[in-house]
Amino acid sequence: MKSSMRILPVAAAALLAGGCSMIPTYERPAPPVAAAFPYAPTTAGTPAAQLPWESFFSDPRLRKLIQTALQNNRDLRVAVLNMAQARAQYDIRNADRLPTVGLNASATRAPNALGKEANTYTVNLGISSWEIDFFGRVAALSQAALAQYLATEEGRKAAQISLVASVANTWLALAADEELLKLTQDTVATREETLRLTKLRFDNGVASELDYRLALSLTESARAALAQTRRQRANDLDALALLVGQPVGPDFTVGVTTLDVKLPDVPAGLPSQVLVNRPDVRQAEQLLIATNANIGAARAAFFPRISLTAGAGTASSQLSGLFKDGSWVYTVAPSLVQTVFDAGRNRANLSSAEAARDIAVAQYERAIQQAFRDVSDALAGRATYGEQVRAQGAVVEAESTRFRLARLRYESGVASYLDLLDAQRSLFTAQTALVQSRLQGLQNQVQLYRSLGGGWTEPKQ
Repeated sequence: MKSSMRILPVAAAALLAGGCSMIPTYERPAPPVAAAFPYAPTTAGTPAAQLPWESFFSDPRLRKLIQTALQNNRDLRVAVLNMAQARAQYDIRNADRLPTVGLNASATRAPNALGKEANTYTVNLGISSWEIDFFGRVAALSQAALAQYLATEEGRKAAQISLVASVANTWLALAADEELLKLTQDTVATREETLRLTKLRFDNGVASELDYRLALSLTESARAALAQTRRQRANDLDALALLVGQPVGPDFTVGVTTLDVKLPDVPAGLPSQVLVNRPDVRQAEQLLIATNANIGAARAAFFPRISLTAGAGTASSQLSGLFKDGSWVYTVAPSLVQTVFDAGRNRANLSSAEAARDIAVAQYERAIQQAFRDVSDALAGRATYGEQVRAQGAVVEAESTRFRLARLRYESGVASYLDLLDAQRSLFTAQTALVQSRLQGLQNQVQLYRSLGGGWTEPKQ
């Protein structure tokens, strides 16, 4: 018993010096994904996370658009402001760990015990209800707020990466729109001329009404495709304006074709190295750390809460005597509050905190799995789009030859007019598919760069 009595003051001093933590030991969950990416042969090059977007995108007009978006995009601005708000919340929580000191000065004039008017001057410096964090409750809340702030910082990085990729993909879509617009306009002009000649032949009894109606159908189909292409281009211009945060005129042009755009290849690396460094995955992990710290705060609520109120001051009937010997007084008033009965509130709070931690674990693992799928899909695209574009180019070449031969055969009277129009229609379809395949391949390269963590650079101050 005497030994225990000697230990208590030492333990109390240790708690006062550093407190104790009720936060469970944090262990990062194992990534619930495969050990390697599929379709990921070893390739040389700079990892995407280390390759600035200024180096990945070489076109100066695209880089200017991205820079404008980084300055004006409202979603990114909200992400930055969320980070500032979370930082302020952390500063508030961290300030709770230190006492709040206030200074109060007053002067009063009132009748004294003899009924005469007397002055009283007072100056007090005090600490009001400072919680001495013996059991780490305040420290746990501060750590949770810090993790939430770091999560918003990672969210800001993820927002920038997504924004850079979105601007690039929309710019590429506009390049394809310009190609398709020219191709469709040329097709409309060709079919209108064919329709004019067919109508002339029909009026003179050389061509049948079937030939005329077929030529009319193909011409109207081309006009419908032209209207659709114009609408798609207008929609893509609206999307670009929203991304860059300022108007983009209808006369905006990309000035390059999808065939001209060249993007560098990036190595995939290993999931264990790539995925845990993605900002969205790190954001999920910081939120997990925050919920883990909240468990510590919920555990500490079972223990007494000790607070201290203290003050020191001086009082005098004369202003000149405020700071003379004998006028000083001080108070120290510690208090201890221990919950005796709360109808299970503390236990429910702990159960809620533990459930929130389990939810955060599942969300972190889900973020890992989604990131793995993003990379895997992009790698599958890298492995297949090259062959698709090559094969579609061969289709265009074959259809071009077919159309040329069908025209020669028709002019020689060997083939029917139906064969000529069918070859013309197939060529237009193949040319459209080739432009779209090149666009999808380029956008897949951008997606691979984004999914591997590329696109973040520290903004210039």
